[in-house]
Amino acid sequence: MKILYVILTACAAAFIWQACGNKSGEGFGNLSADEFERLIEDKDVQCVDVRTVAEYSEGHIPGSLNINVLDKRFTNEADEILDREFPVAVYCKSGRRSRNAARLLTEKGFKVYNLDKGFEDWKKTGKDIER
Repeated sequence: MKILYVILTACAAAFIWQACGNKSGEGFGNLSADEFERLIEDKDVQCVDVRTVAEYSEGHIPGSLNINVLDKRFTNEADEILDREFPVAVYCKSGRRSRNAARLLTEKGFKVYNLDKGFEDWKKTGKDIER
């Protein structure tokens, strides 16, 4: 009886972990600014700003690449520039475009994380930016 209880508890914990592990429910993780900052400290993580070139030039997260998700060649450029072996961290101004980019990249086989409330929240929390 004790073994059955342990097995049921382990299964319940695994189910809860699986259900909560992916915050977006769409195959990628949505992260707060603090979580995103910790993630991109890993040099293997590819940080991608999916805004326009004009937006990127006004300020961006240091070390990020710029691949505009609104460009019809977005997925082709991502395939050429990014490595599927390493995670991709995406962001935009508010989090809306980057969710779209995260979906597209996830469909292409990338492991993706999204800055949930975007670059505006990043700046609001006092994180470093580069011009």
